[in-house]
Amino acid sequence: MNTNTEAVSTNTSAGIKSAAGEYLTFVLGTEQYGLEILKVQEIRGYDAVTQIANTPNFIKGVVNLRGKIVPIVDLRIKFNLGKVEYDEFTVVIILNLSGRIVGIVVDGVSDVMALKEEQLREVPSLVTSIDTKYIVGLATVEQHMLILVDIEKLMSSQEMQLIDAAVH
Repeated sequence: MNTNTEAVSTNTSAGIKSAAGEYLTFVLGTEQYGLEILKVQEIRGYDAVTQIANTPNFIKGVVNLRGKIVPIVDLRIKFNLGKVEYDEFTVVIILNLSGRIVGIVVDGVSDVMALKEEQLREVPSLVTSIDTKYIVGLATVEQHMLILVDIEKLMSSQEMQLIDAAVH
């Protein structure tokens, strides 16, 4: 029926095709990001954390969430997005990643969006502000660009495995 959609589908990689779905969108600095809604357990206001010695600066510490010790990662620091300020809009997104609970600090949560395959684009090689291996792709929503993060890949990366060592 719609041959334009089919043409777009054949030009995109399998990774982009499988990225269609629902995303929680959030703000870091001036950019909008998205992560798979199925990874989100809850959204909370930012509270004080207990710091753990000898962890990277982007690991803010841990919190006790209903009896579970949850590591908190500040994505603004991880992505080198400049000065980090905590205000009433700062939130922690609690993620459930293959049974492991992790919190990420972001500037604010925007919306839940259903993204279709035709809205998704591959990441150009010139994007250098964050490591592109953690980015699924880019989505265009109205006039805005949304950076889709593979949060599971990011949190299980080599430097993030320090979270497990510090907590367990």
